[in-house]
Amino acid sequence: MKKSYILLHIAVLLAGFTGVFGKLISLNEGLLVGYRVLFSSIILFIILKLFKISKDISLREKFNIARAGLLITIHWIFFYASIKYSNISVGVVSYCLTSLFTALFAPLLNKKQFNTSELLLSMLTLAGIALIFHFDSSYQLGIILGVISSAFAALYTIFNERLVTIYDSKLINYYQMIGGTLGLGILLPVYLYIFPVESILPSLKDIFYLIILASFCTVGLYVLFAESLKKISAFTVNLTFNLEPVYAIVMAFLFFNESKEVNIFFYIGLFFVITSVISQTIISIRK
Repeated sequence: MKKSYILLHIAVLLAGFTGVFGKLISLNEGLLVGYRVLFSSIILFIILKLFKISKDISLREKFNIARAGLLITIHWIFFYASIKYSNISVGVVSYCLTSLFTALFAPLLNKKQFNTSELLLSMLTLAGIALIFHFDSSYQLGIILGVISSAFAALYTIFNERLVTIYDSKLINYYQMIGGTLGLGILLPVYLYIFPVESILPSLKDIFYLIILASFCTVGLYVLFAESLKKISAFTVNLTFNLEPVYAIVMAFLFFNESKEVNIFFYIGLFFVITSVISQTIISIRK
């Protein structure tokens, strides 16, 4: 259990960088995610070959895994759109709603009763993030896109929780990235027709950032994410990922000068988020 929590927190730290890359990479959200899943598929294919992990599963199993990959792909599109149409802080703050959506969706999909403590802890996290970032009416579109992204992130985690008990985490991520690449590849021409761009090819700087994003913040992150789900519930994982906005906002403060100087509300909000994560961790360990 301890190892799972260590892996989970490393994954959260890596996740804190994803918003930063969304700002650094000049491509629009559709192309950014398209190249991210493509590069990740190639990297995972090489990893499976190196570790000699068999890819021999039925076509139906591949489809079921790839279907979850479409959920994370849609999440990324809305997540990066939220950042592009607002800023890093808005995108990552909206992500904190993932634990709330998990607390709502998981009982419905798994046909279980709602957990009062999970709902209360989600509200505590939401209050903490709201204190950290004071919402501006000019960022309404970014907030709406971020909320939609968190809903798809919650669905992805719930479906992935079932897969990790059956398959190797690297195999799961390989077929999920393949699913994301194929699914987005079909939709991308329509997407680019609606949202035209001057060039669909990334610059050398963008390629460099995309390789780092795919290697560490996608392959590394989601393998660790899947490994932690073997021992830790989907809700606890998503609640712990509420620390991601804290890391990302600090990076936005340091590197992009997005927000005003940190005030007392930042520390109060940070206290709320950490309290909710620690509380759920204790509850999970006791169970």
